[in-house]
Amino acid sequence: MPPDLYFALTLAVKMAVTAGFVVLATVTAERAGPLVGGLVATLPLGAGPVYVFLALDHGAAFIGQSAIGSLAINCVNVIFALVYALLAQRRSLATSLTLAMLIWFALAWTVNKIPWTVASAALANLVVLPTCIVLARPLRHVAIPPIRTYWTDLALRAALVALLVGVTVTLSFHIGASASGILAVFPIILISVILILHRRVGGKPTAAVMANAVVGLVGFAVACIVLHFTAVPLGAPAGLLLALSMSVGWSLTVVAARRCGFAV
Repeated sequence: MPPDLYFALTLAVKMAVTAGFVVLATVTAERAGPLVGGLVATLPLGAGPVYVFLALDHGAAFIGQSAIGSLAINCVNVIFALVYALLAQRRSLATSLTLAMLIWFALAWTVNKIPWTVASAALANLVVLPTCIVLARPLRHVAIPPIRTYWTDLALRAALVALLVGVTVTLSFHIGASASGILAVFPIILISVILILHRRVGGKPTAAVMANAVVGLVGFAVACIVLHFTAVPLGAPAGLLLALSMSVGWSLTVVAARRCGFAV
C-alpha cells in the first residue's frame, strides 16, 4: 500500500475512534450535573487518545517530553474555563466563548515561546490553579435542567474532536514534542460542552460546569507530571495508564469529598 494512502487510512481510523469515544463521554457528562459534568469534561478524553497515537508514531521519549508542554498549557485551559464561566453569567455564548478563546490563543502563544521544564510548568500550575479555584467557587452550584440530545449535537462534537486528532497527529511530525503537547490539550472538550449546553440551558448552568472543570484540571496537571516521569522508564502504555488513573482518581476524590461536605 502506498505510504500516503496508509497514512490517510490510519489517520481516518484515529479520528473516528477518538470522536466516537469523546461523544459517548460528553453525553454522559451533560446528564450528570455540573460537578460530575465538569470533572468528566476534564478527563483526558481528547488528549489521551491523541497521546496514544503520538506514542505509536514517535515513541515514549516523545510523549514524555510532550507532557511538559501539556502541563504548561493546562494553566491556560484553567484560565479559559474561568474566563468563560465569569463572562457567561451575563454575556451571550458568542461573546463569552470568543473572548475566552482570544485569551486562550494569546496565552498559548506566550506559553509556546517559553522553554519549559517540568519544574517550571508545575510551579505555574501551583500558582494558577488555587487562584482560579477560589474565583470559580461561587459559580459552581447551578442546577442543569434535563437535556434532550439531538443527532446534530453529536455530529458537532464528533467533528470537533476528529479535527483536533487529525491536526495534532499530522502537525506533530513538523512542530516537535513540546508544541505537540500543547496542541494535544487544546480545550476541544470544554469548547464542545460550551457550544452545546449554552444554547440549550443558558450561560449560568454551563458556567457551573466550567467552574467545576477548573477543579478537575488539577487532576490533569498531576497526570501530565506522572506521564513525564514514567513514559520512558516504564514504557508508553504503562505511563499513559498511570496518568489516566491519576486523573480519574482525582475526580473520584473530589466527588467523594463534596458528598462528605468538603468544599473542594
